Amino acid sequence: MVFNNIDFDTYFSRYPDKDGYFGRYGGVYIDDKLKAAMAEITEAYFSIAQSRRFIAELRRIREEFQGRPTPVTHLERLSNALGGTIQLYAKREDLNHTGAHKLNHCMGEALLAKYMGKKKVIAETGAGQHGVALATAAAYFGLECDIYMGAVDIKKQAPNVARMKILGARVIEVTDGLATLKEAVDAAFEAYARDYQNCIYCIGSVVGPHPFPTMVRDFQSVVGIEAREQFVDMTGHLPDAVVACVGGGSNSMGIFAGFLNDPVDIYGVEPLGRGRALGDHAASLNFGTEGVMHGFNSIMLKDADGNPAPVYSVASGLDYPSSGPEHAFLHDLGRVKYDVIDDEETIDAFYTLSRLEGIIPAIESAHAVAYGMKLAKTMDRGSVLINLSGRGDKDMDYVIEHYGIR
Repeated sequence: MVFNNIDFDTYFSRYPDKDGYFGRYGGVYIDDKLKAAMAEITEAYFSIAQSRRFIAELRRIREEFQGRPTPVTHLERLSNALGGTIQLYAKREDLNHTGAHKLNHCMGEALLAKYMGKKKVIAETGAGQHGVALATAAAYFGLECDIYMGAVDIKKQAPNVARMKILGARVIEVTDGLATLKEAVDAAFEAYARDYQNCIYCIGSVVGPHPFPTMVRDFQSVVGIEAREQFVDMTGHLPDAVVACVGGGSNSMGIFAGFLNDPVDIYGVEPLGRGRALGDHAASLNFGTEGVMHGFNSIMLKDADGNPAPVYSVASGLDYPSSGPEHAFLHDLGRVKYDVIDDEETIDAFYTLSRLEGIIPAIESAHAVAYGMKLAKTMDRGSVLINLSGRGDKDMDYVIEHYGIR
């Protein structure tokens, strides 16, 4: 399929280019002291991780340990509640081991660390799902694990903090700035710069300097590859629309990868939070401008001085002032439509899916559910596939405390 002069038949072989750019987005914007570390990871990924032995071992792990493939579920009662003309489906990454999509790339990154002879993995986390996944991978491979997490998110995501500690990870509280995801990334990068010879930084999304956006996308593409085959087997055709939430953008790039070359409408859903004022949302692709942070060039939210702006979302995993460079590229191409859902719509969807389908979604995923429901009301017929990127166990106490039982 050719879209906006881009041939998506050859898209994955052309993007990113050898320097890690998707169009003008991406690249490597880091201190000289980290360039050797990035070069080492890049060489290892494009050699070791492409080998038959590595791929075979990762496939075995996915089947025997992660429980893949995860199913696609027809959301029949939710579809009927919306009129029954549009059929909604969910790719059930909440059923992936640890309860979210994050283990898909964490097992790949930790396996790469093992092949490289590293002793420790380092990461940041917001909602805690990446932290839990990496702590799980570290335990599986016998590696040390340090997880950096903002103080605000530690309070919001207490169940996941407990899981990380039980799994043997060291959870390091970050109190700088707004004490959320951006500050956790800052702290993790600083720690990595001090000890990169012995460890590997396992970034939690399709962000950061090259090769991380590519590496995480590739490991996550299993979601889209599975979902496409499962949906066609289940229904005999492709979905009319695919929907996923977007913060940094790992779950969304994972499912989008399976459908970019198909005549399917694709929607990325950003958090509008409390409203459109700067500081009340984290919708960088909708309201941001081009800028560099955390080692990559993308579209970001900026304050008056051009620095990363303060952001907010009810979902800890989405409160990041930028998005992955590939998302910025797809945004500019128009291949993916990026839209927004606010906190109230998200919480309504959280309860609606729970009550009608017996599935409690992560608050992050509830953004996609809310948008899928809204989209269905605008369609005359067809189907919508929603990436249910994680389960909501981690969010129940927070939702009840702040929104009550509805």
